[in-house]
Amino acid sequence: MDATDPAYADYLTEADLRLLARAVGQSADAVTRLADEPAAIEALLADPRVFDAVFGVPDPGEMVLVSPFLAFGVAVHRAVADLAAMDYLPERSGLRQRIPVFDTPELRDFLGSAQRRLFLAQLLASFTRVASGRYRAAGGRARTRRFSELDPVRLAGLLDVVPEDSRPGVYRRLGDVSLFLAGVFPDYSAMHALGPVDISRLLRSARVPMAERDDLAAAPALDLLEYLGARWYRAALATAPVRTAGLDVVGEVAERFRQARRVLNHLADRYLVGGGGADTSAGWLPRPGTS
Repeated sequence: MDATDPAYADYLTEADLRLLARAVGQSADAVTRLADEPAAIEALLADPRVFDAVFGVPDPGEMVLVSPFLAFGVAVHRAVADLAAMDYLPERSGLRQRIPVFDTPELRDFLGSAQRRLFLAQLLASFTRVASGRYRAAGGRARTRRFSELDPVRLAGLLDVVPEDSRPGVYRRLGDVSLFLAGVFPDYSAMHALGPVDISRLLRSARVPMAERDDLAAAPALDLLEYLGARWYRAALATAPVRTAGLDVVGEVAERFRQARRVLNHLADRYLVGGGGADTSAGWLPRPGTS
């Protein structure tokens, strides 16, 4: 396996491999032997029989054991098939309002990369458990502050207290939460728009030039999240001491952030928190404001 190949074997559980085998009528041993072959695993993730096994209505009394990563990987690969048959996707023009946008060729191109498909599955799976806690902020009188991975304002506060070598990870997670909120919960993001003080803090944490801040402060919530998310991903790339294949993908997503967001909008509407198919995944993704 090439070092740049998607490492699905690192994320699939034994239960996942058994489900894949059962869905396509193979032996568990045969599927296990495929675990280190990315193309073979991706073919299984894209198999309609696997989609039905994960997102279909189970037989009465049957329990489907599936990891979040497998479910999201299957959903991402289903989106590839969806977009191949679609000319447009709805885009949010306002709260709960949609207009058709004929950008599916760009979205198909985004999903044409195996590494970007893996990136989206990893991103979604990473938010099934959200880290939160407290930290001590020095300066004048020491204070205790809270942080949550679902709250970009509080998460950005960590940049003021973590060691320099930890900042690339914080920037990366800020990019992640921006993409997650804009992609999976865009209506929530629009309904709970940030106030001027919080927006100012985020723009400062992203080191946005002063000349650009006034226009961005007045931008719609999704536009602001797109801008900040891409900028934070670039900051993670620029400050990381070592360039890795994983960071290369982060750089790609930074340049194509809107496409990533649009793909997640489709997944959320159809498979994750929308009305299409079984709502298997919705319970794994915490809603903003619940952490």
